[in-house]
Amino acid sequence: MELTTVWFSLIAVLWAGYFLLEGFDFGVGILLPVLGRDNRERRLLINTIGPVWDGNEVWVIVAGGATFAAFPEWYATLFSGFYLPLLLILVALIIRGVAFEYRGKRDDDTWRRRWDWCIIAGSILPAVLWGVAFGNIVRGVRLDAAHEYTGGFFDLLNPYALLGGLTTLVLFTLHGAVFLALKTDGEMRTRSGALAARLAPVTVVVAAAFLLWTGLSNRDAIGALLSLVAAVTLIAASVLIRVRREGWAFLATATTVVFAVFALFVTLFPNVMPSTIAPANSLTVTNASSTHYTLTVMTWVAVIFTPIVLIYQGWTYWVFRKRLTIDHIPGPATSPEPVPTASGPA
Repeated sequence: MELTTVWFSLIAVLWAGYFLLEGFDFGVGILLPVLGRDNRERRLLINTIGPVWDGNEVWVIVAGGATFAAFPEWYATLFSGFYLPLLLILVALIIRGVAFEYRGKRDDDTWRRRWDWCIIAGSILPAVLWGVAFGNIVRGVRLDAAHEYTGGFFDLLNPYALLGGLTTLVLFTLHGAVFLALKTDGEMRTRSGALAARLAPVTVVVAAAFLLWTGLSNRDAIGALLSLVAAVTLIAASVLIRVRREGWAFLATATTVVFAVFALFVTLFPNVMPSTIAPANSLTVTNASSTHYTLTVMTWVAVIFTPIVLIYQGWTYWVFRKRLTIDHIPGPATSPEPVPTASGPA
């Protein structure tokens, strides 16, 4: 296998891992005002992802770095043409991260409520814009002979890409609801499972429409097969969550996310960014790649360090694997009773 194909495949794996892990992070943030009725419940929701959310974001950093090193032409065209949506994603992720750290710094309801809305907005915006971005990458954009993007921001808001954004939004929300049903216990577990059961049919319809549109537009047999697997596991998740098999349901939604990403990358190959102006203007794994020497060095580095990172992150999830309940969250502090004295109450 050519090293260009190897690195295209590795980048697909990195994006699949990012959407798998950060997807339920986004879902928890989106559901914060829906399932979190008071501060203790919102703290419970945030605590389910507290030990892992920042580690999950490492995947997108590595995916971006791998794209920059392996396919610099792709990276340059992508980040110049998609500058505004990618900037919005970056700002949203920064605000979201700051909100996780700052919401508990003051014992003030207004202070916490403002940071909660930062978490919500910082989860919804990337969940939508990542789908819009990948929808445009698969569909193709206006690239000239110099591989420069000649369209505008509103050209990216086409019906196919917007459906992609809606798909990632509902899929991540369902993924987050299933994760909460798996990670919590008691009333929160029941409510999360019930919400996931209501979200599942909507997610199936939206995701099936996007995958069907993708398949009809590209007619790639392997991509269609992967899309079918994603659809079947999504339907299975909707059944499993109704019978309260949260572990299997989470595995099913995780499989859906991974296979949907793989389907998009398989459909895209050998292009990395098709041109809607002329096929000759498209960026491919060949004309967008680094030198063979660079890819060889990167491959050895990946072989050495990737298992270490995977083992460490797997260990993190194992350590924090237990379910959480509202009893783990301390209630509001109460004022101590006045101490009586010889002359009466203080």
